[in-house]
Amino acid sequence: MQKKWLVIPLALAALLAGAWFAQTGQSAAPLSGLWQVSFPDASGRPQSLSQWRGQVLVVNFWATWCAPCREEMPDFAALRAQYRPHGVEFVGIAIDNPAQVAQFLQRLPVDYPILVGQGAAHTLARELGNASGALPYTIVIDRDGALVLTHLGRLPRGTLDATLRKIGA
Repeated sequence: MQKKWLVIPLALAALLAGAWFAQTGQSAAPLSGLWQVSFPDASGRPQSLSQWRGQVLVVNFWATWCAPCREEMPDFAALRAQYRPHGVEFVGIAIDNPAQVAQFLQRLPVDYPILVGQGAAHTLARELGNASGALPYTIVIDRDGALVLTHLGRLPRGTLDATLRKIGA
């Protein structure tokens, strides 16, 4: 009888921890499969995400037609300038076709790496927690390869800044 009372609090603690991880978008599991993925950059050269392994990595899934995506790009550029000396990289992965991305970047140059993922990027975003498929979708991966933040929608600069500070970027 006493053992049943011990199981209930442990089960409740596990349930609450799982709910917390789901709500905050945090994961203790490393994202080893992510490092196998590559997409072409805006010039068509393949770029593997593994080149940024060991750094804090902010990955933003976006599209040229997405207004909130365009709105957060200046914040990403400013935070990249601030945190890049501390081993942080920002990578935008466009869920768009190469011609539209090239045209967009001619009008609005971006100073962080932009990859063109098309439909495969959409699949990757879903695998990384974006069940709805909506954009923008941003994840932050720490130096150990663990997912520390997922955010659907326009990511407030203060939220991202606080996350980067929290993980020691």
